[in-house]
Amino acid sequence: MTKITTEHLARNACVYIRQSTADQLAHNHESRRRQYGLVDRAKQLGWSNVEVIDDDLGRSGGGIARPGFERLLATICDGRVGAVLAIEASRLARNGRDWHTLIEFCGLVGTLIVDEDGIYDPRHPNDRLLLGMKGTMSELELSMFRQRSQEALKQKARRGALVLGVAAGYVKIGRDRIEKNPDKRVQDALQLVFTKFAELQSARQVHIWLREERIELPVKSRQGEAHGVVWRLPAYNIVHNILTNPIYAGAYAFGRTTSRVSVKGGRKHVRRGVQKPMAEWDVLIKDHHTAYITWDEFERNLEVIANNATGMSSALARGAARKGELLLPGLLRCGHCGRKLHVHYSGKIGRYNCYGARTNHGAARCISISGLSIDTAISNEVLRVLKPLGIEAALRAIEAQSSTTTAAERQLELSLQQARYEAAHARRQYDAVDPANRLVASELERRWNEALQAVAKL
Repeated sequence: MTKITTEHLARNACVYIRQSTADQLAHNHESRRRQYGLVDRAKQLGWSNVEVIDDDLGRSGGGIARPGFERLLATICDGRVGAVLAIEASRLARNGRDWHTLIEFCGLVGTLIVDEDGIYDPRHPNDRLLLGMKGTMSELELSMFRQRSQEALKQKARRGALVLGVAAGYVKIGRDRIEKNPDKRVQDALQLVFTKFAELQSARQVHIWLREERIELPVKSRQGEAHGVVWRLPAYNIVHNILTNPIYAGAYAFGRTTSRVSVKGGRKHVRRGVQKPMAEWDVLIKDHHTAYITWDEFERNLEVIANNATGMSSALARGAARKGELLLPGLLRCGHCGRKLHVHYSGKIGRYNCYGARTNHGAARCISISGLSIDTAISNEVLRVLKPLGIEAALRAIEAQSSTTTAAERQLELSLQQARYEAAHARRQYDAVDPANRLVASELERRWNEALQAVAKL
């Protein structure tokens, strides 16, 4: 007895089409032809109205964002679908929740599921069992694919040979090596960031200084490795990333971030790019390539940045110096409970207070002391120690200021040199074109003028 009834034929047949990745869309045309060929099979089975749902081309069957699958379920629930056709179970879903939801809905409204192996009625126990096994095998297959690919990547990363992309300041050599960018302007600009951080001890202050001096930094082009770097005034995150990226300390790092999965509104929510502590990185190979700074300098930079944090989550950090008359905020701790002392001002008179016990346990505050006497004692001691070194310190300060000015001028000189090269290149292009070809000549003339304006500005 056939499973297809006149009731099924009175409804539509839905052909669900999906390919997992954009690469499959570009190169695996035969699979797509097979799936679209199911339209003819539906007509051979007796359906006259066939709807094709191909909204999920380029989307993984294990993903959470599949508008085509959602539309298919909505159409089934409306009772307008007599059969769902796919070449195999994995085309419909590669996770158990979606697969069993589809079977459940099809069983409730009497919709058949058709693949290349047969016709299944989810209302029949044997067919339901077989469909459940097909979905389980599809989900297991996807898990095995992922496990094999991830282990292959990790194995290559353990050798330091997995180079997916490189930071500004480096270039990819072959498939598994990186070297410093040979552009001297790129090297000097990055080195300047580290030099200024050693002087200012604050990523925010380095960012402000670079913006005030109008010094541009190199960033990777969004168009890919072949397009090199582009130059722009830095945002704060660019400066912070340069200071905290181990690649500039000559280290190869893999697995610095992870993903966290949560359930929101009954749906899976994936938060990617969550930073992991250095001890939990999958791979860390020091002295892997030529560095801009030493590993010890890199670790000191991380420590300084962590100590500059002023948020409530940084209980062990000193915190960056902020406004106020007192000298020692973030440096003093309570001798009773070990917590950081908080600063409280009444006018210009400040006090150091410990509220830790009261905040956490409802007890009285440990101590409250005037800041004037402590600051005076500390100031006198600091001046006593530094007095013999005053002249030497002043000379070093002058030298540092001169060095900073020279570095800023050096960056502008390199920028000017690059701009002059681009202007000369634009002129050569303009000179090479036929003047009668105004469509091209006018555009090259505009580019040449822009390059000359950039030179004049610098």
